[in-house]
Amino acid sequence: MPPCASKSSPVFPGKLTPVVPGRTASVSASRQAILLAGGSIVLAGLAAYYNSFSAPFVFDDLTAIVANPTIRHLWPVGEALSPPHGTGVTVAGRPILNLSFAINYAISGFDVWSYHALNLVIHVLAGLTLFGIVRRTLLRSVGEQAVEAQTCCALGNGRSKSAPLPADAILIALVVALLWTLHPLQTESVTYVVQRAESLMGLFYLLTMYCCIRSVDAPRPGIWQGLAVTACLLGMGTKEVMVTAPLMVWLYDRTFVAGSFREAWRTRGRFYAVLGATWLVLAWLLVGTGGRGGTAGFLPSVTWWQYAFTQCGAVVHYLRLAAWPAPLVFDYGGAVLVRSLTEVWWQAIVVLALLGLTIWALVKKPRSGFLGAWFFAIFAPTSSVVPLADTMFEHRVYLSLAAVVVAAVLALRAVAGRRGLMVGAALAIGLGWLSMRRNEDYRSELTLWRDTVAKRPENARAHTNLGIALAESGRIADAVAQYQEAIRIEPAIPAAQLNLCNALTRLGRPAEALPHGEAAVRMDPGNANAQVDLGLALVALDRAAEALPHYAEALRLQPQAADVPADLGVALVQLGRSAEAVAHFEAALRLDPTRAQTWCDLAGAYEQQGDRTAAQRAVEHALGLQPDFPEALYVLGNLEAEGENFAGAISRYRRALTLAPDYFPARNNLANALLITGQTDEAVAQYRQILRQQPGDRSAQENLARALELQRSGRGAH
Repeated sequence: MPPCASKSSPVFPGKLTPVVPGRTASVSASRQAILLAGGSIVLAGLAAYYNSFSAPFVFDDLTAIVANPTIRHLWPVGEALSPPHGTGVTVAGRPILNLSFAINYAISGFDVWSYHALNLVIHVLAGLTLFGIVRRTLLRSVGEQAVEAQTCCALGNGRSKSAPLPADAILIALVVALLWTLHPLQTESVTYVVQRAESLMGLFYLLTMYCCIRSVDAPRPGIWQGLAVTACLLGMGTKEVMVTAPLMVWLYDRTFVAGSFREAWRTRGRFYAVLGATWLVLAWLLVGTGGRGGTAGFLPSVTWWQYAFTQCGAVVHYLRLAAWPAPLVFDYGGAVLVRSLTEVWWQAIVVLALLGLTIWALVKKPRSGFLGAWFFAIFAPTSSVVPLADTMFEHRVYLSLAAVVVAAVLALRAVAGRRGLMVGAALAIGLGWLSMRRNEDYRSELTLWRDTVAKRPENARAHTNLGIALAESGRIADAVAQYQEAIRIEPAIPAAQLNLCNALTRLGRPAEALPHGEAAVRMDPGNANAQVDLGLALVALDRAAEALPHYAEALRLQPQAADVPADLGVALVQLGRSAEAVAHFEAALRLDPTRAQTWCDLAGAYEQQGDRTAAQRAVEHALGLQPDFPEALYVLGNLEAEGENFAGAISRYRRALTLAPDYFPARNNLANALLITGQTDEAVAQYRQILRQQPGDRSAQENLARALELQRSGRGAH
């Protein structure tokens, strides 16, 4: 830009050459620099998240992905666009999100790598789109101020407002995009697979804004406007937070382009009407899910003001994490409500002050006000007065964080010039390292829930899920302790009760398990798992007849669950109704032929019918699926013992106990086989081991007495 003329110098009478907002400055920017910036964002995202690709499915992933039958077929696409409904199902009412999981399933089944890869692609694309939005907005602002500066010079004023140079637009936008992409607060939206809901919606939100910006100066704006409407429509089908996108686009137009809402509507009113029509799709999806399965909307147990008080604390907490991202918590514990304003009075003052400042700035300093509006508008659907089942989750900051980052980078630029931007770039590197460290917590369910319990020790849900992870790793006794702690914190949590029932049953303590199973059914009679676990405890107590109604109810609730008919078959075997049991085992195997346990149980039913050949085939099928399956080895040992091949039976029982030292039935039958074959000393040792595990086992007591008598009489081998 030429130097301004002094007041004493004559003004050149020729025509001024204006800088067209957002056009001439954009053309002057180096295409190579833009490509380099984009490549930097891609590589930085990959570096921060390369260690997330093996993180397993956790928490809501299990219902939204693993247990979701609608993602199993990509074609016809109608099934993938019809996600299941129900409480806690993240994909409910979100067909585009569900379709994205169907694409992953078509690529890799339940192998997690493709899910994480697509999550990272979505996040990096969102970072690139944010880069484009910030760069073009800065160029537009620089262009307008350049026109003002030329006008000042022409009038002999000689002064203009300071502003970033056009060359800085790329650097500022790059630092913003890097900070936002690499910030550890984003890990929950990227590494936690099911929270693709947030990142994919965020991508569509940003694309809507970017396409609208491009349409302003495009020679054929209709193409960009059509793309904006498409992105907005896809966002509405991904997550409900998209609801504010049409309003924010209109506000952007008023702030950075048209100068007023009236002028923006006059110029592009038809476009805004079409954009707003996407709300009809969102409304239809919400009605179809009944307020997200009862997890959103005004609830009798939660008043709007209690939720608002809670969100005051949450928003201030999110802002603190934006500045200092520690400690990051995977699960804050469901509906943790603030009952009185006195509990969050200073946080409420902070939020109201920021909100008031935003409203003032929208009138007096619209460009600064836009950042505040972006922050609050995107939070509004989840962090205002409409209660949600969970009061706090870090993934809710995903898009709002952009406003905080832009404000911080512009402040650094204003205070320290380009050196401030270098500081921002260095901070981005540090944040990327922290994100990489945070991803390590996701490497297993056990590490993730241990981290959560350590940071939120009064979170009953975290203790319950840690118990589940411990149980799945074979540490049943440790799992029991976690379930008991969860019940101490929150006695009315059905999941803890039913899992404690299951764990105690597996430990051979069904009498202790029974009251917890009954409590789980009483609290949540519509929970098929609670019905099944209570049935398992009753079967373990030799009360199979009482278990049958619970299994029947579970079958009604979950007709496609393979474990329910399988467990019903076990109860029927106990009642001696092996023919019915075989029919239920076969039904379970039609639903899931890969269940080694069910093949093993089927072998037991055939054995009860006296069909050793069919039993042998079934148990060998189980071992073919899972060669080191202790229960299958136990059943095969039983079959060999029945054929009087006691040496083979003893070998099978020993192998089963090597794999599962606490497997009581295998140890009991090993002791019996040893006693029969005259190996009295070892039989005595095995019976004593059984009684250490099960002190009240009368059968083991009687067998031990018999073995000791044989040992004393010298009639057993030594």
